[in-house]
Amino acid sequence: MNNKTTIKIRALNANQGKDHEIYAFFIRGSDIVKIADISRVERDTEEVLKGFQRSEIQNHVKGIVDYLNHGNVLFPNAIILAMTPEVKFTAARGMRPGIIENFSDMGTLEIPVYNEGEKIAWIVDGQQRSLALSKAINQDIVVPVIAFISDNLDMQREQFILVNKAKPLPSRLINELLPETSSVLLPRELSIRKIPSQLCGNLNRDKTSPFFQLIKRPSDSKEKRAIITDTAVINMIKNSLGSPLGVLTQYKAHGEKPADLESMYGILKTFWSAVKNVFPSAWGLDPKKSRLMHSAGIESMGVLMDRIYARLLADDSDIKTVEKELLRVKDHCCWTSGTWTDLGVGWNEIQNTPRDIKKLQESLLRAYQQGMK
Repeated sequence: MNNKTTIKIRALNANQGKDHEIYAFFIRGSDIVKIADISRVERDTEEVLKGFQRSEIQNHVKGIVDYLNHGNVLFPNAIILAMTPEVKFTAARGMRPGIIENFSDMGTLEIPVYNEGEKIAWIVDGQQRSLALSKAINQDIVVPVIAFISDNLDMQREQFILVNKAKPLPSRLINELLPETSSVLLPRELSIRKIPSQLCGNLNRDKTSPFFQLIKRPSDSKEKRAIITDTAVINMIKNSLGSPLGVLTQYKAHGEKPADLESMYGILKTFWSAVKNVFPSAWGLDPKKSRLMHSAGIESMGVLMDRIYARLLADDSDIKTVEKELLRVKDHCCWTSGTWTDLGVGWNEIQNTPRDIKKLQESLLRAYQQGMK
């Protein structure tokens, strides 16, 4: 890695806690993308999650550029960066004032400028603003920056989630990032979303899973053949975990006993493998061609899963056992053609609305009950 140049600026250096070093400084907005990479969320060839940023939103960026090009603009919003320890801070000489509270040292911060993908900083908050600043006519607009020192990707993801928690950050992106974040400091409403998302990711990455590479995730490349929205799978899992009668509920954490993700995953994999075997002609198709792959179908079959396992011993039920239970509703289902007789609607008229999902759930449960007679 060859250092092409160095940006030197005045900065304040402070510490939070024992190990967290922070810098505050002003810099030309156009220089941010010179020192910081925009680490968009993606997965490598080993399916390991890399990065943490949402994709560029062109209309949003254009709107900011238009504002910046008006001329005399106010831009007080700080950009938040994560920097590696490669930056060099030299404290200014001189006596510290003893009259005021002093939480920081003033000095010079030297930031090396490297090539794209090798930069020493990542944008944790302010991706769109940074892109807009780099495209503005006035390249000398000065903006505030807060930077913390860490090359720990887990900490960067944690800060990204916490910073964007109250903003319109895509829920699906948060869901995918949560399993990769090991922090115990996450708010409760985020923590409870972690297990469903982790199980969803496991189903998508496991080559022996019926969902292998079928679930759409924000990190997916456009070339992937994914067809099922991750929201549908996550909601299906959340519903089972949240229901007193849900099969996954019994494996949640209790007191000091951690959640049993292995048992949860085993049940999900067994049930949906049985679904794939019982409905082979409807499995793996685009939701427009199969309502089994549709959000309504996934969530509704999740409720049937809970009902089936209420009759079975979850730990002892293999795929063949579950298949026998699903055969009770097979002739009733109209996933790719025909009309749902008791609902009076065509197969492709089922929509992803609370009303339609509830109606489909009730239809499947009635059929299952009748199939046991």
